[in-house]
Amino acid sequence: MSTKQPINLIECPRDAMQGWKTFIPTEKKIEYLQALLQVGFHTLDFGSFVSSKAIPQLADTADVLKGLRSNPVKTTTKLLAIIANVRGAEEAADYGEISYLGFPFSVSETFQQRNTNSSIEQSLERVKEIQRICEQTNKQLVIYISMGFGNPYGDPYSPEIVFDWVNRIAGLGVNIISLADTVGLATPEQVTDITSYVINKLPQHEIGVHLHSGIDNRQAKIEAAWQAGCRRFDGALKGIGGCPMANDDLVGNIDTEWLISYLEQYEKMPALNKTALGKSLTLANDIFTL
Repeated sequence: MSTKQPINLIECPRDAMQGWKTFIPTEKKIEYLQALLQVGFHTLDFGSFVSSKAIPQLADTADVLKGLRSNPVKTTTKLLAIIANVRGAEEAADYGEISYLGFPFSVSETFQQRNTNSSIEQSLERVKEIQRICEQTNKQLVIYISMGFGNPYGDPYSPEIVFDWVNRIAGLGVNIISLADTVGLATPEQVTDITSYVINKLPQHEIGVHLHSGIDNRQAKIEAAWQAGCRRFDGALKGIGGCPMANDDLVGNIDTEWLISYLEQYEKMPALNKTALGKSLTLANDIFTL
């Protein structure tokens, strides 16, 4: 794949915030998102419409949206909201500000039950209905293939299992699929093999990676995804995040500040507002304090 294909950077403050144990005031979330919206990211994974009992940190997503609406900033960045069922999709689809709905589809039966309270087959039926909602409301569905590189539960896993589910999802008309290393198990070799296979099999689709990783192997994983042809990368400032439904010992996201510096060696990096990025980092340092 040509390096001249545009790079899409997806910033994920929702992923950073969702497992944070101290509640972040709604006003601070709004201020933080307003700064991030001015950086120049392709998409901002900003919030979720899921059970407030499951993810209490994001119970105020609707209020955050109202705050963004009442004090808008100039931006080309699109908003993505995570949903876990049809009800959440219907709620999110009512907001014109939201362009993308993201659904976590696990190839681990255990994790799918823990994350969305449904089996994999039941989740596929949800995806069908959510895709219909997206088509009717001019949204795009993004499917995250959770546990896409293995799982810690002993559930059956193989690249063939991943490919089978990806093909079934793509067959529903879903055009954006992100391969998620949910608990940081992936090796660079896995990232290369699985990502390149999916990209080659689905050349008309946008295939991304949502990798969780520590400092020690993040470069190897990102390099592997890049060499596989991936041009859609998720990250979170300060490398914070991880799925609280997966493991108590959260493995963080790829640090966006580092990711930007790494990808700047390639062509077609988006033009970013470094002043807004600096302000976002300052706010992140204030928000994410122990």
